[in-house]
Amino acid sequence: MGTGPLAGLKVVELAGLAPAPFACTVLADLGADVIRVDRAKPGFDVLSFPNDPLTRGRRWIGVDVKSPEGLDLVLKLVDEADVLVEGFRPGVAERMGLGPDALLARNPGLVYGRITGWGQDGPLAEAAGHDINYIAIAGALEPIGQAGHKPTMPLNLVADFGGGGLMLAMGVLAALVERQSSGRGQVVDASMVDGAALLTTSLHGLQNLGLWSKPRGENLLDGGAPFYDTYETADGKFVAVGAIEGRFFAELVKVLGLEDVPDHMNPENWPALRTLLEETLRTRTRDEWAKLAEGTDACLSPVLTPQEAPTHPHNIARGTFVEIGGTTQPAPAPKFSRTVPAIPTQPSDARADTGAVLAELGVPAEEIERLRAAGTIA
Repeated sequence: MGTGPLAGLKVVELAGLAPAPFACTVLADLGADVIRVDRAKPGFDVLSFPNDPLTRGRRWIGVDVKSPEGLDLVLKLVDEADVLVEGFRPGVAERMGLGPDALLARNPGLVYGRITGWGQDGPLAEAAGHDINYIAIAGALEPIGQAGHKPTMPLNLVADFGGGGLMLAMGVLAALVERQSSGRGQVVDASMVDGAALLTTSLHGLQNLGLWSKPRGENLLDGGAPFYDTYETADGKFVAVGAIEGRFFAELVKVLGLEDVPDHMNPENWPALRTLLEETLRTRTRDEWAKLAEGTDACLSPVLTPQEAPTHPHNIARGTFVEIGGTTQPAPAPKFSRTVPAIPTQPSDARADTGAVLAELGVPAEEIERLRAAGTIA
């Protein structure tokens, strides 16, 4: 039994890639008992590797669901679960015998979470795609990048993890809250296009107000404004400047030691102001500027690499990163005052928990050995 606000929640995860595992990592981090169901034998496991943070905090079993006995084992596991999560293309889970109609008929209280790029329906539902494709049609890719340059890929954070996995986890939790009054489960259809589009809500608001009307890289928050951008420093590293409000910009000017700076909110002054900031910030190293900005409201921060971030004093004080199995990685978030989640357990070896999980289901030891010999289980 885990600790955290989701302690006691039982989740079955059908092994997949990126967004679905991330959703289950979030649930596991907050205390849910997550069991990852994979193939009985190793297959083409894209992006699956030992001590993968996206598989931490849960148990991992291997079952051949194409065999009647293997499917029956998974169905028994789901019968006792609160949540099932899958990230297959539409129709795949149904063909496996693990679609929502079949499972909800057996377990009416089950919350069935499913995530795809395009959603379960629509003209593109059956098409292949990746994060970059989903954010492209969601309107989340085009605004990102420098003026006069092509759109810049924001890694795969926007669709896979922000608009995808995190949105699925939120949907599952919302369905669990509703179940408390209705007693019934339901299907949560998380589309990465839908989620990525939702993340652009404020952008649509700015457009409606006429505050985001210029081409990419020429607006307030996309690098167009010189007081909201990144700048190279003397050592070839970078600082991030976000001094939008007048009083914060005044603090920035003071930290930089500048005088007679033009009105920063007048776009006509932006070219000259950008040049001034570029020239000034190249006179010291990244860490020197960060030290000068400490204790001020200048909104100047060092741009850290993922390897440097765990060593920043603020992240150390907050416990933002933890070490699990010799690997430094982000800690569970957010934080809770009473039901504090434990540090996640190290990822299991692939399919190593099969016997223990089946024993909990009441499968006799001799039956487990027979199923293993037959290749039905790992």
